[in-house]
Amino acid sequence: MTTESRFWLLRDARAAHKQGTGAIARRQRDRLADMVAFARAHSPYYCEHYRTLPDRVTDPALLPVTSKAELMPRFDEWVTDPAVTLAAVRAFVEDPALIGEKFLGRYTVSTTSGTTGTPGIFLADQRVLAVTAAVGARTLSSWLTATDVALIVARGARIAMVIATGGHFASATAAAALRKNRLRRNRIGVFGVHTPMPELVEALNAFRPTILAPYASMGALLATEQQAGRLHIDPALVVLSAEGLPAGEYSRIATAFGAKVRHSYAANECPFLSQSCQHGWLHVNSDWAILEAVDADHQPVPPGQRSHTALLTNLANRTQPILRYDLGDAVLLRPDPCPCGDPLPAIQVQGRTADLLTFPTRSGEPVTIAPLAISLAIERLPGVELFQIVHTASTSLSIRLQPTPGADPERVWQTAHAEITRLLTDHKLDHVTVTRADEPPQQTSGGKYRTVLPLS
Repeated sequence: MTTESRFWLLRDARAAHKQGTGAIARRQRDRLADMVAFARAHSPYYCEHYRTLPDRVTDPALLPVTSKAELMPRFDEWVTDPAVTLAAVRAFVEDPALIGEKFLGRYTVSTTSGTTGTPGIFLADQRVLAVTAAVGARTLSSWLTATDVALIVARGARIAMVIATGGHFASATAAAALRKNRLRRNRIGVFGVHTPMPELVEALNAFRPTILAPYASMGALLATEQQAGRLHIDPALVVLSAEGLPAGEYSRIATAFGAKVRHSYAANECPFLSQSCQHGWLHVNSDWAILEAVDADHQPVPPGQRSHTALLTNLANRTQPILRYDLGDAVLLRPDPCPCGDPLPAIQVQGRTADLLTFPTRSGEPVTIAPLAISLAIERLPGVELFQIVHTASTSLSIRLQPTPGADPERVWQTAHAEITRLLTDHKLDHVTVTRADEPPQQTSGGKYRTVLPLS
């Protein structure tokens, strides 16, 4: 739509927030109706599944529930761009020379490791990226006061992103784009999550960020380095992403850096889903996303009650429509208005807590690795459908592997073993043994596959 320029999206996002719950609900209904109509017209999968629905749908409860396990086998019928095929996207993802590039020159690609049993491949089109930018700008304006902004500018306005920079395509594409942008090159630093901690600390000390944006578990590790005096940076804001942390960790990180700490809950299926407020609640960007808390039969649960799962509807992605999609995460919807005053619905996510892996060096000093750093080392490898990394003893890891159909299991294992061994060696843990488990990855009682299982 010609009206949906980046400027229009930014202005509309701010207007919706200012106008309150009624304006947000109206946008949600209209965008849902438009998305359902578009999906029916351009996706063979949705055309089939929505054939008995009313002409205009403004209530998500009328839509059948979808899931990754159902959609991925029908990928070519699911997407609305005929040029996008599963075979072509897989070939793109598995080509190391294309890391940091966009698929077909216009789509950012991300993959999941399959915590619900089915690996996923997701495309973000230009509309998704534009909405993400607009919602992100709105979020920053709610997080930062005029005093905060002045402080950030006075300290140099440098942002340090500690992310996956190779093989994980969404992050790699972002990193590559930032490096190519001459105006931002000296203002935005991109640091690899796999970097050994001493090297990362040295690099961050030299860069001196005013905003620190790491994965949550890496943020916890950097806070420990700051408390120990090895890291000495002075950010005004720390923005945590990906995994969740135990409640006390957020205040510890804030104390360590003397900074505001905020975090987000999102997914590859919807990168702009929510962000936290000063009271620790996550606010769903419900003008562009719908998140339903439901029981095991996909019936709504009342506010204040923990759900069995959550159904996600992304109102921005027209290339790969995500409509009433079972995320598999248990959430709790706040039953009363959040004291922060934000009109967006507030939730808590039950789960997604990061587990750090700690090993002794040969000299006995502890070395801690973020779970994402070690799981991404395998997730990005071709031929891996499911995996679990199990910390079985202080200096032992066991890897449970499920190769993709048609892949050579021995070759997949050798590649995974070499990658994990390299990562451990980079962290001076070459004495840690890595063995192949006889059993396949195991589900939790909630039906998910945790990719990293720490030492009990």
